Amino acid sequence: MPNQNNDCQTCGKCDSTTREKNSSKNGLPLHTIIVYSENISGLLSQITAVFTRRQVNIETLNVCASSTPGVHKYTITCFCDTEMAEMLKKQMEKRIDVLQANYFTDDQIYIQETALFKLSTPVVLQNNRISKVIRIHDAKIVEVNPTYSIVEKTGLTEEILSLFESLTELECILQFVRSGRIAVTKSTIEKLDEYIRLREKKHAQIMEQ
Repeated sequence: MPNQNNDCQTCGKCDSTTREKNSSKNGLPLHTIIVYSENISGLLSQITAVFTRRQVNIETLNVCASSTPGVHKYTITCFCDTEMAEMLKKQMEKRIDVLQANYFTDDQIYIQETALFKLSTPVVLQNNRISKVIRIHDAKIVEVNPTYSIVEKTGLTEEILSLFESLTELECILQFVRSGRIAVTKSTIEKLDEYIRLREKKHAQIMEQ
């Protein structure tokens, strides 16, 4: 397995061109922006509007509940320079319901994605190379019937795209779907927990006055 610094030179499943293509676009690095907010309806449109106004395209978007009760987590990826990432962070934090926003490069976070491949079962049975490709890429078959087979692959973006390219060459894909990126930081300090602690301390001091 490649490590989480996107250094997968020993993997053999993707080359340096694929890794470079997925980590930069038009010379701009890929940033992952993690936003924590109150669970308020309509906030997603406000967040995406920040990107639209600055003509920054969102590559992937994942929204889920966080480990903190009542707080939702937005994981957004986009190609931009550090200055633009900082601007996006500040603009999102101006939203009253946004608790905190931070941006990261791939070496600062642990990342994963999941993809499902719907393959033609007759084609899979006729071509044993397909099963070999699935095994090489550490994917697993989760459903089989006479019409189609479902293959699941969890890993880094380049691993999933490498499997997609290999299966495409074998002309067996009926459908393909890929999740947005999920990520946790490598820092030993949870920035959201620190922010909430400081906010509660400040609130307590105000109440004492």
